[in-house]
Amino acid sequence: MTAEDESLNRVFRALGDTTRRLIIVELGKRDRQSLFELYTRVVATHGVGQTRQGFSRHLITLEAAGIIEVEWQGSTKLHRLNKTPIARLASGWMQSVQEDT
Repeated sequence: MTAEDESLNRVFRALGDTTRRLIIVELGKRDRQSLFELYTRVVATHGVGQTRQGFSRHLITLEAAGIIEVEWQGSTKLHRLNKTPIARLASGWMQSVQEDT
């Protein structure tokens, strides 16, 4: 398996969970949010029942896939959306699927 295949697999795994997709939606609405801000917005807006520790694991998965990036502001870790991995699905992998048919 190539590095590109593994990267693609991480993106698909990350997108395969409803909570992670909701995190992406909320970051799309407002970038640079802390864990607490994101957690509060996803729970309040979408009614997701989850511990903050479980929610934090979703952020780690999205970060590993490159879908979110983090920056530190003092002692606060802020999360922002990186649309590139998702765009690569449409422009790269999906394009190759369409060419094969």
